[in-house]
Amino acid sequence: KKMKTVVISAFPGTGKSYCYQNPGELTILDSDSSQLDKSHFPENYIKHIKDNLGKVDVIFVGSHREVRNALVENGIPFVLVYPHIYEKRAYMERYKKRGNSKEFIETIKKNWSTWIFQCANQAGCMKVCLINEQYISDHLHSIIKRARNDSK
Repeated sequence: KKMKTVVISAFPGTGKSYCYQNPGELTILDSDSSQLDKSHFPENYIKHIKDNLGKVDVIFVGSHREVRNALVENGIPFVLVYPHIYEKRAYMERYKKRGNSKEFIETIKKNWSTWIFQCANQAGCMKVCLINEQYISDHLHSIIKRARNDSK
């Protein structure tokens, strides 16, 4: 029986890398789009995702708007995980602690409200909004269960 892969599009700092490094009994692919040729983006990213569907339990992908829209356009069901708008200070701390560049932190700080609002209003996917400094790992099993049930 082919595995039902759950694609999770997650905002920076929500804990994709932690889940990938601590998979437990799950098979997880952390797809980093920064390695891909930008001139063929997001088509090459979508192809990479499609090529791995059915091979792993979870594929983590970025939360850029063009990626989310490409997932919808390609009919790939996904779960969008993003922080609550009031989590801004906690996320800025997370980025500092994990060693993100000043530019990265400033970019997210400047666009925070816009990007969170866009996530909250994303159509065509299941959404999970993290509150109280939660991480994906706090919800991963319930996300997988819900996503697999929704797609039956």
